[in-house]
Amino acid sequence: MKSSRLLAIDSATEYCSVAYTDGQQLIIRGQEAPRKHADLLLPYVQEVLAEAQVTLADLDAIVVGRGPGSFTGVRIAAGIAQGLAFSQNIPLIGVSSLEAMAQQAFRLHGATAVAAAIDARMGEVYFGTCVAEHGLMVMQGSEVVCAPNTVGALSNAHEWYTVGTGFITYPDILAERFGNEAVVRPTNIRFPHAEDMLPIGTQRLLNGKAVAAEDFDVHYVRNEVTWQKLPGRS
Repeated sequence: MKSSRLLAIDSATEYCSVAYTDGQQLIIRGQEAPRKHADLLLPYVQEVLAEAQVTLADLDAIVVGRGPGSFTGVRIAAGIAQGLAFSQNIPLIGVSSLEAMAQQAFRLHGATAVAAAIDARMGEVYFGTCVAEHGLMVMQGSEVVCAPNTVGALSNAHEWYTVGTGFITYPDILAERFGNEAVVRPTNIRFPHAEDMLPIGTQRLLNGKAVAAEDFDVHYVRNEVTWQKLPGRS
């Protein structure tokens, strides 16, 4: 069966990245560059597609980091992805920032259970746990935004790896919440990368989870900000 051609775009955190795969090659661009995402993402897309020797029209889908993270960063990636997808009638697939970091832990450390926390400012974290199923990280329950001292305890049925800036900002508070029985292994993973959205996106495309550009929604988790959808979308 022919492999899907997927482009992934993410700028939900301080790190912005673009990645492409067709099952044979993996091409990535990215850097930690706060406040430069809008300037970097489109050139990255052009570079990646040129190196892969494909055009936008060749893509089967575009995978985009849907949040949670920086409101502005999430909007930038989603807006660019929607514009590109809309121009060529390419479907979009959303991947959580927390899932992407968990998938990175699987890729780098072989982690099969991951607790992910992003510093959400205002004394809160975006938090979620993921467990591997057939090599792909799957969110357990819902992503939440909460004070770090209200995060739930981790099950001692797994060896947990921790990822995200929340564990840098609130290491002691979060450690206390997990209890003494859980085995917790810290990592140096701070941000999601587009590269790790590709395997999740590939499976979701196969499962029919892609949507039209005008139907794509980001997921802030916090509800203070409303995403401005494409013209014509109610």
